[in-house]
Amino acid sequence: MKLVIWILWPSFIAAGIAQVLFFTVIDPQQLYLLGQPVVLPAIAVYSLGFLMFWLMCIGSSLMTWFMLPQGIKKALEAYAGEREDLARRKRAAG
Repeated sequence: MKLVIWILWPSFIAAGIAQVLFFTVIDPQQLYLLGQPVVLPAIAVYSLGFLMFWLMCIGSSLMTWFMLPQGIKKALEAYAGEREDLARRKRAAG
């Protein structure tokens, strides 16, 4: 689960920043897809845009994870297991 959080959370933040920057410059009503104007409501374009940015950022985070040397991956997992805020809470025996 930690790996999923390590991949999805930073990519979520990066996608949010990318969407803000993109739609600050581009009006959703002026977008064209394959030579045709996009006829979706603005909120749908914002939502689809965010999902597309998030998918691209997830891909980038996954590539980074796959390219990390095994020693660094093991060190990160060990460090996360030692920290109370990054480790899964242990159930009380009882």
